[in-house]
Amino acid sequence: MNEADALDLARSAIWTILLASGPPVAACMIVGLAIAFLQALTQVQEATLTFVPKILTIMVVLAIASSFIGGQIGLFTENAFSHIASGF
Repeated sequence: MNEADALDLARSAIWTILLASGPPVAACMIVGLAIAFLQALTQVQEATLTFVPKILTIMVVLAIASSFIGGQIGLFTENAFSHIASGF
C-alpha cells in the first residue's frame, strides 16, 4: 500500500461519510431554520422548542433513507475489502 492508495481510501471514506450523513443533516438544518424563523417572528425564545422537531425529523429521515445509507456504507466496505484482498 503506497501513499496514493491510502489517500484514495481516505477520500472514499470521507465521501461515504458525507453521503451517509447528508440527508439527516440537511433535513435537520431545514427544520432548524424554520423553527428559528418562527421563533424570531413570535419572539418566543425557548431553547427546548427546537429539540423535539429536530429529533423527530432525524428519525423520519433515517427511516426513509436507511436503504440509501446502508447501500453507500456497504459499497465502501466492499470496495475496501476488495482492495485488501487484491493487495492494493
